[in-house]
Amino acid sequence: MILDVLIHKKVLLVGYGIEGKSAEHFLKANIPDIDITIVDIKDGPGYLEHQKDYDIAIKSPGVRKELLHIPYVTPTNIFFSLVKGKIIGVTGTKGKSTTSTLIYEILHRAGLKAHLIGNIGNPMLSELEKENSSEDIYVCELSSYQLDDLEFSPYISVIINFFPEHMDYHGSVEEYWNSKKRIIAKSTEEDFFVYNPQFKKLAELAAKTKVQSVPYIDHIPFPNEDIPLLGVHNRDNVRAALTVASILRISPEVSHQAIRSFKALPHRLEKVGTYNDITFYDDAISTTPESTICAIQALPKTATIFLGGQDRGYDFHSLADVIAKSSIQTIILFPESGEAIFAELKKTNMDKYNTLKTSDMKEAVEFAYKHTPPHSVCLLSTASPSYSIWKNFVEKGDLFQRYVKDLGAL
Repeated sequence: MILDVLIHKKVLLVGYGIEGKSAEHFLKANIPDIDITIVDIKDGPGYLEHQKDYDIAIKSPGVRKELLHIPYVTPTNIFFSLVKGKIIGVTGTKGKSTTSTLIYEILHRAGLKAHLIGNIGNPMLSELEKENSSEDIYVCELSSYQLDDLEFSPYISVIINFFPEHMDYHGSVEEYWNSKKRIIAKSTEEDFFVYNPQFKKLAELAAKTKVQSVPYIDHIPFPNEDIPLLGVHNRDNVRAALTVASILRISPEVSHQAIRSFKALPHRLEKVGTYNDITFYDDAISTTPESTICAIQALPKTATIFLGGQDRGYDFHSLADVIAKSSIQTIILFPESGEAIFAELKKTNMDKYNTLKTSDMKEAVEFAYKHTPPHSVCLLSTASPSYSIWKNFVEKGDLFQRYVKDLGAL
């Protein structure tokens, strides 16, 4: 058992966010006399300088493995080593949370003992403190950080899509891809790999793995109006969930009922409301050019868009082309990547745009109210991570919604 390596050892818990706190609680409950010290990046740049005073570390997902020079385990590997039920692991660059929740809702509607855990915000080890039997099914959203040193594979592995992200953590697209495909590295012939065949890398991986590879179902067997989610990308997420349901032999009728009653997750093409004849959508989760392109395509009446954030060196050429061919007239640009986006837009017809460069969300929303024509859409979908201004995408989306509602009430 993986916990045995922690007994009678000096343990360093590295990272004290939601995963770290969950790991601390779980370990103290299961190894009451554990000798554990907690360090976090908030302690300052030298928070790891004394790591060699410890026998072993427990590394939270956001901590790069290259920073540790002593043996370590992860909460993800502890969970996989101890869980008795089946695991459905879901990863991909975008759409993980929506797809994981769709799968969970179908399983729950089918009367199975389903649990929604992982990167979606419910730590895996917290779930292990509850009853854990072979009948349980854990739908686990897995980030590239969690997969980077995973030593196990789920019963069903789902990779939704793949395009560049998290280069600051992984260092290259190749290393990012290596982390993603680890989800099936330990799979056997009895396991399944569900993938979107539209992505060449996924199709190539499926062709050479020993696992049972299952492409998404070709079409959704019920009307589009029964899908309460916008965009082609979300229909792909539904296809992923239906493919998993078919492997588990859940009836199409049950899946249909679960999807028809599904509620869109916060900050994912979430309709904020219509104010002053303008309909506002919060897509704060879209932090890459590819996901913002999907949002624009899902909302063809978009006239105003909020773009920019932390600059990770993304290529905004395709995004600028999509914007140039769209009905977008007003563009609000946030630092830092707003400058790079602006540079790409300048290669198109800049005379057609009202533009504002700002770091203030209230000023941005005021500008949107002033310049967005009636009966059109204003969209927050920044094509960049949030960290240049905001703590995360949730804070960004919440501020957007707050000012949309406050200013719309005036």
